Amino acid sequence: MSRASFDVLVVGAGAAGMMCAAEAGRRGRRVLVVDHAAHPGEKIRISGGGRCNFTNLGCGPANFLGENPRFATSALRRFTPQDFIKRVDQAGIAWHEKTLGQLFCDGSAKQIVRLLTDALAEAGVELRMKTGVDRIARKGEGWSIGLSDGSEITAASLVVATGGKSIPKMGATGWAYEVARQFDIRVTETRPALVPLTFEAGLLETLAPLAGVAVEARVASAPAEKTRKARFDEAMLFTHRGLSGPAILQISSYWREGEPIVAAMAPDHDVFEVLKAAKAANGRQAVHTALSQIVPRRLAENLCAREGVAGNLADLSDKALRRLDQAVNAWTVKPVGSEGYRTAEVTLGGIDTAALDQQTLAVKSVPGLYFIGEAVDVTGWLGGYNFQWAWSSGWAAGQVC
Repeated sequence: MSRASFDVLVVGAGAAGMMCAAEAGRRGRRVLVVDHAAHPGEKIRISGGGRCNFTNLGCGPANFLGENPRFATSALRRFTPQDFIKRVDQAGIAWHEKTLGQLFCDGSAKQIVRLLTDALAEAGVELRMKTGVDRIARKGEGWSIGLSDGSEITAASLVVATGGKSIPKMGATGWAYEVARQFDIRVTETRPALVPLTFEAGLLETLAPLAGVAVEARVASAPAEKTRKARFDEAMLFTHRGLSGPAILQISSYWREGEPIVAAMAPDHDVFEVLKAAKAANGRQAVHTALSQIVPRRLAENLCAREGVAGNLADLSDKALRRLDQAVNAWTVKPVGSEGYRTAEVTLGGIDTAALDQQTLAVKSVPGLYFIGEAVDVTGWLGGYNFQWAWSSGWAAGQVC
């Protein structure tokens, strides 16, 4: 059995783990990164349609969920989007702002992976892929760790950067939560987030003709608790299973089973007034034709059929037109579930932030143990916020571990 000693063991070669390891290595620490996957940064590689939405210009504590979303404030302020952009620029990676402050690579997301692996190499960090952790135990003030390759290592600091349960096909597991429970650290409720929502069979049958239709929508949650009230103005997509698109992924983090969501599918239009004006201008026009000037034709036809409003505008009462207005801009629908961790971009919940030092991400009750990135109960909106949390939390832990 081979034995080796390190200052820091980082478990997880994702965004947060590699960031942390590079920072620790720069401080002269002897660092080992292990990951059971075949290649580092796999979630980075597939993110943003292969272009990696690596940060958001407007990133701040208000863009995060958790029992204490302000926990993220310290790390986010000390390592900002501008700090990461500087590293992207230094690496010669071209990028662009897509919308709402979201920054993407002009080329491949692999450039961000290369930025991080180059940083590891420059800092003298050892990276071992296809290597898991079989056993963790305290050894004096440090750690004794058994790896899946049969080697035994000791380390002064142990950093857990294995993420959450989202996208299991990429190798995601709940291992970070197992480590937390081993040391009596509370884990908050976890659930899929930034995930498409699904409908029951009867509603799906009604909406089947709309699969593939997208609209710019305003989607709101309607929970009893004010802390989970939210609203997003982004694209919404009808699917064969329910709803997707950025607005739905965003609201999924706030939605809970049994609750409705409310969608305005033409939020910039007073539908009643538009239809009334169309009626005055050309009463012989079919109502679904007039409505299709505001929303996609398939949606217009479906809404008119669902509301039982048909015929020419001249033959329709104000009451009927108001029903369509409600159907378009106050559509209240109750999803039955989500597509789960299989397609969820992140995991909501995780390691209780009350157990961690917000400056360093160190566990208060277990010296030398750190949790960073998605494993922690800090979950960002869609749009580069979760990557920024990975960079910021990894950087913060890397200054001290």
